[in-house]
Amino acid sequence: MLIVTEDTCRQVIGRGDAFAAVEAVFAAMAKGDAWNFPVVREAIGYADALYGFKSGFDRAGLSLGVKSGGYWPGNSKKGLTNHQSTVFLFDPDSGQLQALVGGNYLTAVRTAAASAVSIAHLARKNSTVLGMLGAGHQSTFQLRAALEQRNFEKVVGWNLHQDALSKLQVIAQENGLPFESVEREQLAGEADVIITITSAQESLIMKDWVRPGTHIACMGTDTRGKQEVDPALVAMASLFTDEITQSVTIGEAQHAVASGLISEDDISAIGDVINGTHAGRSSESEITLFDGTGVGLQDLAVASAAVRLAVEQGMAQQVEL
Repeated sequence: MLIVTEDTCRQVIGRGDAFAAVEAVFAAMAKGDAWNFPVVREAIGYADALYGFKSGFDRAGLSLGVKSGGYWPGNSKKGLTNHQSTVFLFDPDSGQLQALVGGNYLTAVRTAAASAVSIAHLARKNSTVLGMLGAGHQSTFQLRAALEQRNFEKVVGWNLHQDALSKLQVIAQENGLPFESVEREQLAGEADVIITITSAQESLIMKDWVRPGTHIACMGTDTRGKQEVDPALVAMASLFTDEITQSVTIGEAQHAVASGLISEDDISAIGDVINGTHAGRSSESEITLFDGTGVGLQDLAVASAAVRLAVEQGMAQQVEL
């Protein structure tokens, strides 16, 4: 069995590797060559933590496994990442455990890769202003990945605690871009691409604030009850997601579905756009929205890539069970 540590994952997996792995697995899902199993995510009644499992099988990439972990909101006070997880990979031919892979860094880069894939395939080519809603741990990964997808000229940001935006400002300036802290309505009115990456349970962006042609990547809603944007905005936009079943139950679309504003048939898989079976954006004025719910196959894809690269670079640890 192989062990690939958190530190090793950081050394071997870059944004390009994560983008390629996530794009490929989204395409495989849309073709029916990969599928996710039902998600288990529950409050454990201790430390205010959520714990669960995401798993699946990618027949195209031969990745079989499960990510186990969750969210411990008190970890930041201990100097730890709030999201904690480990990926278990199994041999699809025998069922034997192949590898244990640190999942914290990989969760951040695979989530950022998903929004980046959506920007690459759905945002207007002439997008110049990037809006960042949220400045938590994952926001820096989101910003770096997004900046590689279009020739942005400015970044605008909002966060409940304004001082946290300083880390996003640093990244923007490193890329030669001005950064401005703005209110939510101004952000929505200026940005060509908006990434929401919060833990909110209410609408932070309203339908009437968003201008035509905007692409929105909603990346924070991955649990029943969470919400980042106005359900009327979801209903107005052309909707795409990683997995439709999760979108309508635990994703951003759950609220518009529950209100009867849309149905499952109104949502398309991003994999269909990648595969060329869906046109994606149909006009410069169309508002597109990607509901990034976070699927287990994303974790398996980047973990498999991490194992492969770690083995190639002699950085994987071999142990006997």
